[in-house]
Amino acid sequence: MTVFPARRAVTPPRALPPVASPPRADSPALEPLRPGPLQWARRRRAERDARRLEAAGARAVGQLDHLGPAWHVIEWPRTDVAEALLESGQDDRAGFLAIGPSGLFAVTIADHGRARVLVAGDVVQINGKRPPYVAEARRDAKRASKALSEAVGLPIPVTPVLTFVGSGVISVYGLPKDCLMATHRELDRLLIAGGSRISPATAEKLSRVAQAPSTWLNGAYRPAADYRWYDEGRTAADKPAARR
Repeated sequence: MTVFPARRAVTPPRALPPVASPPRADSPALEPLRPGPLQWARRRRAERDARRLEAAGARAVGQLDHLGPAWHVIEWPRTDVAEALLESGQDDRAGFLAIGPSGLFAVTIADHGRARVLVAGDVVQINGKRPPYVAEARRDAKRASKALSEAVGLPIPVTPVLTFVGSGVISVYGLPKDCLMATHRELDRLLIAGGSRISPATAEKLSRVAQAPSTWLNGAYRPAADYRWYDEGRTAADKPAARR
């Protein structure tokens, strides 16, 4: 590299013309870009679908109002944090956790409106499309079971439930395995069909655990001594065997 010694300027250098800096986003002179017709239509459709899902979820939850105080309905984050950051679109599913004497259920809502529904095992067809509702219901139940088990310190089983909300005809040619299925009008009877598997006190404690945000963010370990579970075939009303 060659370095030239500094020389004294004979004539003053000419000033360079000013360079225009790009306008900032918060500049008042910069007008916001208006969405195009396609973006506006997509936003309106997304808002309409969100309202439909919210109304469908409210109808399903309303069916559980008369089950009594022993049952708890809880909204929970049904998408992992990493998935929420990667997904750009809105979630097209709705659901909640139902906790009661019969156990824990991850309810997935499918709003089919007036369209006909065909069910054949794990395959659900609506308007010629086959959304993976059964697989999503199983995945949500598995994730809820994992989060609650880590928070409590005991294996907490969560049963997936797929609930259809709408007035269209539902034709069933075979039910899926390890996944319950019913319309929103039959949801309450489906949940209580399992009998009493946990005590009301345990259901209330598990509902408080599910309501804690730390449960879904790998929260701290909680002791499991206060959670009482019953063996298969036994209920909360059964008396313990007398020791001789």
